[in-house]
Amino acid sequence: MPVMCWALCWTPGAEVWNAVDSGRCLQTYSLHSEAVRAARWSPCGQRILSGGFDFALHLTDLETGTQVFSGQSDFRITTLKFHPKDHSLFVCGGFHPEVKAWDIRTGKVVRSYKATIQQTLDILFLQEGSEFLSSTDASSRDSADRTIIAWDFRSSAKISNQIFHERYTCPSLALHPREPVFLAQTNGNYLALFSAVWPYRMSRRRRYEGHKVEGYAVGCECSPDGDLLVTGSADGRVLLYSFRTASRARTLPGHTEACVGAAFHPVLPSVLATCSWEGDVKIWH
Repeated sequence: MPVMCWALCWTPGAEVWNAVDSGRCLQTYSLHSEAVRAARWSPCGQRILSGGFDFALHLTDLETGTQVFSGQSDFRITTLKFHPKDHSLFVCGGFHPEVKAWDIRTGKVVRSYKATIQQTLDILFLQEGSEFLSSTDASSRDSADRTIIAWDFRSSAKISNQIFHERYTCPSLALHPREPVFLAQTNGNYLALFSAVWPYRMSRRRRYEGHKVEGYAVGCECSPDGDLLVTGSADGRVLLYSFRTASRARTLPGHTEACVGAAFHPVLPSVLATCSWEGDVKIWH
């Protein structure tokens, strides 16, 4: 069976690629009237959930191209995540003070999570879905809510809004697959390490430095075995760090413009996909 890699694009569509065997685009889905900033494979791998700057949400069956679910948000969407246990639920955020949880079965918003912010940058589920984090644009010390906020998924209550105290926004978050910790990409040009359990303390002894963020929404991720961390860089490089020592394990030349996304293949751990501001996707072995 060919290995598929879905490429996130800024055009009003989604593309599915045969990344390993041929490098060909297999299918393009023209779903949105404006840019698509957020998209996710469904946990079953047969559907794609996408959210756009046109306020629209679509869950598309890849085999038939039909919309299993369509919804209309009241804000431009920049991030979305499926619930890790109940795959009929997902949360999304964007240019709005609220993060919203949707139920695909009913096509309705079932919960709202409101903060004193203007934009949600990323979302990360913790504790098997009972909690989640939202990364926001709030970095001022005068703001009641700080850059990272922890939420109780069911009650919509804030668990903590004082997790990250440095004056940087965090464009992306990543959960470690084995340890109870998560990582936050910061605009201070480093990856910060936090406990994934309340009170979500940040490690003062370990941070991952050497790449550049410089205002780009640079993504980060852990390898499936948790031994490596990968991040893009504003100068186009791809950097891999040792999780245990925070030392740089490898640097890939990457792209000519900012590398904004890097992701390990979920089945083939030696395969890595990266994408850049110039619009290209590369597959590394």
